[in-house]
Parts: sequence; structure tokens; C-alpha cells
Amino acid sequence: MYAVIETGGKQYKVQQGDTLYVEKLDANEGDVVKFDKVLLVNKEDGLVVGTPFVSGAVVTAKVEKQGKGKKIIVFKYKPKKNYRRKQGHRQPYTKVIIESIQA
Repeated sequence: MYAVIETGGKQYKVQQGDTLYVEKLDANEGDVVKFDKVLLVNKEDGLVVGTPFVSGAVVTAKVEKQGKGKKIIVFKYKPKKNYRRKQGHRQPYTKVIIESIQA
């Protein structure tokens, strides 16, 4: 059984036991979060597609940790104009483990 959920403006295909890195959620480590924006559920008796979401479907996950991704460098440069700007960025993320899919 798998489902497609939407969180942080992105879509993820998840199964029970999957580890997932999503956009930062407002939750502490050890908390249980529920994703109610379920776009699709594949069960034993067939595929259920939502319009746009499947009604009554919920995916529960446990927050394992909060963190920041690898640093990227944003460098703006214009030749012959003495214009240089260097900026770093680390994207925050939340690591979750999918516990169950109810549909």
C-alpha cells in the first residue's frame, strides 16, 4: 500500500516505514504529524484518486529530527563593473518516518 501526499508545495510517494526529508514543519522531535492532503492511495482492492484530495485519507508520520541542508553559495557577478555579491544558504528540513496510511 502506498500513497502520494502533498507537503511544502511538493508531492511525495510514501509507504509505511519510509524515511522522508520534507520542508520544515512546525513540530518538535518525537511529535506525530498528520498529512491530510493525500492525492492518491493504492490499496489492495484498487487505486483511489482524489479530486484534488482523497476524502478521509490520512498519513501519520513521526518527526525524527529537524536540521539544515548542505550549504550552497549564491554568487552574483557582473564583469567590468566591480560588482560581486557572495551569499550562502542552508535550507531547513524535517526528517520524518511514515508510520501508517489510513484510507
